Amino acid sequence: MLSKETFYRPVNALLIGALIISFSSVLVKTSHVSSTVSAFYRVFFGSFFLICGCILKKEFKKKSLKKNILAIVCGLLFALDLWTWHLSIQYVGPGLATILGNCQVFVLSIVGFLVFKEKIRITFVLSVPLAFFGLFLIIGVDMDHLSHDHFIGIALGLATAVFYSMFLLLLRHLQSDEKEFSLFYYLMVLSVACSFFLGCKVYSSNDSFGIPDMVTLSSLICLGLFIQSLAWVMISNALPKVNASHAGLILLLQPALSFVWDVLFFNRQTGLAGWIGVSIVLIAIYFGMTGKESR
Repeated sequence: MLSKETFYRPVNALLIGALIISFSSVLVKTSHVSSTVSAFYRVFFGSFFLICGCILKKEFKKKSLKKNILAIVCGLLFALDLWTWHLSIQYVGPGLATILGNCQVFVLSIVGFLVFKEKIRITFVLSVPLAFFGLFLIIGVDMDHLSHDHFIGIALGLATAVFYSMFLLLLRHLQSDEKEFSLFYYLMVLSVACSFFLGCKVYSSNDSFGIPDMVTLSSLICLGLFIQSLAWVMISNALPKVNASHAGLILLLQPALSFVWDVLFFNRQTGLAGWIGVSIVLIAIYFGMTGKESR
């Protein structure tokens, strides 16, 4: 039987990681640069801190070419994930963009069912229409009054969920080889690759890499240090040690708190129907996380 200390240590790490990462969308909003540039600097600064972690943990050891290539592909998928998510934030705000991105649990569950032959419980089947009903309450039932930008933001948020799902599936494959997997090393490789792909996107768009003020610099450094490095490492290290139901509930802190920060810091106007919708979507996401089992 697990001791209380053994149980609570990874749970506490997940709680702190989810709390930290819930501020990521706020930091994106407070950085006075374009969405792609903020995504680039998140992984650029994050790469530096992860390289320091690799040096301290002595993880710079020879890895197989195949695993390094997979990590680079992971970086490409994560670049697409960050690009669509940061754009979505500009259109629909941090709260809704983060909730839409967390709909990845439905994509992962469907892939698990079709590809990995995982069993799906009735709770998952019910969670899908429940999530869409909640989203309708959040964005408003009267679709005619929604702007074109709003629809673009919603589409980008759902695209985020797809790219994030593909990224997580490939990362899970990398983690499957426990003997060769090095947490800091592969996170560092995919972050460096991600910053390269996003940097190419910034350059090709004739966007500026310039950082206009100290508020922006502070926001971008915090994205790299706390979100891309610290929170990522804490969550990645703790997830395998916590059962699915506990992990699912804890990780709901991220989209829930992101929506709260959106209301508190950016005066997002949300009525009773909107808050009910948020609650329904979070419940649906939780059921989506826990409503499947391995064969």
